Amino acid sequence: MLRSLYIQNYALIEKLDISFETGFSVITGETGAGKSIILGAIGLLLGQRADVKAIRQGASKCIIEARFDISAYNMRPFFEENELEYDTECILRREVQSSGKSRAFINDTPASLVQVKELGEQLIDVHSQHQNLLLNKEGFQLNVLDILAHNDVALEEYYSLYNEWRQIEHELSELVTLAEQSRADEDYIRFQLEQLEEAHLSEGEQEELEQEAETLSHAEDIKAGLYRVEQVFASDEGGLLSYLKDSLNTLNNLQKVYQPAGELAQRVESTYIELKDISQEVSSQGESVEFNPARLDEVNDRLNLIYSLQQKHRVQTVEELITLTNEYRNRLSTITSYDERIAELTIRKEAQFKKVKKQAEVLTKARATAAREVEKQLAARLIPLGMPNVRFQVEMGLKKEPGMQGEDTVNFLFSANKNGMLQSISSVASGGEIARVMLSIKAMIAGAVKLPTIVFDEIDTGVSGEIADRMADMMQDMGDSNRQVISITHLPQIAARGRAHYKVYKKDSDTETNSHIRRLTNEERVEEIAHMLSGATLTEAALSNAKSLLTRN
Repeated sequence: MLRSLYIQNYALIEKLDISFETGFSVITGETGAGKSIILGAIGLLLGQRADVKAIRQGASKCIIEARFDISAYNMRPFFEENELEYDTECILRREVQSSGKSRAFINDTPASLVQVKELGEQLIDVHSQHQNLLLNKEGFQLNVLDILAHNDVALEEYYSLYNEWRQIEHELSELVTLAEQSRADEDYIRFQLEQLEEAHLSEGEQEELEQEAETLSHAEDIKAGLYRVEQVFASDEGGLLSYLKDSLNTLNNLQKVYQPAGELAQRVESTYIELKDISQEVSSQGESVEFNPARLDEVNDRLNLIYSLQQKHRVQTVEELITLTNEYRNRLSTITSYDERIAELTIRKEAQFKKVKKQAEVLTKARATAAREVEKQLAARLIPLGMPNVRFQVEMGLKKEPGMQGEDTVNFLFSANKNGMLQSISSVASGGEIARVMLSIKAMIAGAVKLPTIVFDEIDTGVSGEIADRMADMMQDMGDSNRQVISITHLPQIAARGRAHYKVYKKDSDTETNSHIRRLTNEERVEEIAHMLSGATLTEAALSNAKSLLTRN
């Protein structure tokens, strides 16, 4: 329950520190006094988007802090899951700087807005007038049924199954699209692959062929050159080897009488052996080189094929062509496997869809039971609120396919008159009737979810007299059920029923206007309610009526 609220430098509020009572409390004040500012500050505290324009002019930042007593609401799991310190008193704080930076804290520990919102939804529900517009929204109507049916666990299971089904469906759709695109390219890919495979390319082939082509193109020159070298080495008439042989023999003979000649003979012999080997290699290569125009044509044809493939596929090497061949081969393999993968995903999708449908049926059954309870409870609550002939029906149907909230359609049908046709509530209900329906729905929801604090912002719009008394009864009953209900109201009948009464007012200084809120004493309550009855001028009759209203409370 909300124990206290501290606001500093927010809009027209310089500093406000107010404590709240348990049970049913009321807030009153003139139009424009600042009630909406307080609601805005609470909204900011609960994670709404920060607006630097809300910071009080001239201030560097605004601060909103609230203290809640959560001892009776089993909220420890939230704190443990989010690694936050748990205490029976929970402190929420939000700071917004003029630079636009925003910080949030839970029990003085920095927290994300997601955490603040999640916790805030468990602590307080602020019902403002614009929420009456939700009454005709299917999502809101389904949410009402789910809350009363306690469908939270069933919904989590459904969300999990539904999201997986949609994911499979998305994968299947992408695969089908990809398969269609790939099949359009299949003939082209197959043609390119066949052409590359027919070439029977091998790594290093291009370099070998280019070298062979050079050799074949200059075969006569190579052969003549090698012959000349061979003649220098091995000619019978003055060949180098012949001279070396004679020199070797001479040195071998000299070493008998001249010892150093032996070492020289060894060196000459070594040189002779090496040069003789070179001569034989030159002769052998010369014999192997031949002018072969036919082979040259073959080599050039092969190279031209390689060059044309490289130019066509915009690559530089045979290795790149081989890589491209493998890529085409893999793409063809993938294309041929699409049908198998599509069939597999289709089976998975159908199986998952059956699970979704089965879980949706669980939701439908629970909602149908809750719908009958809503019809029964709303009629019981609305009759005392001045609708003796009210009829309320929850019309349910099925969608063509399941959605995020299941496969149910729901429509709240309403008629306030005996002979009136049941129609969608927003098309036939007046503002006052919608306010009473919403209050009744909130009372049902509050009993189901055990919210610690509920704030009603002028939910009594469009009602008066005895109906206001009945609405006050309902809010008072809600406040007596270990719950805190705060109603912002313009009706004296409701204001008189609060256990505590707070007034919002503006006060001017020489330089500025400030909004304030304070708790009224018993005497001040009489005057405030009398003003609400008679206006600015207090009359004895108004004072007497105010005292009478308070006495009834």
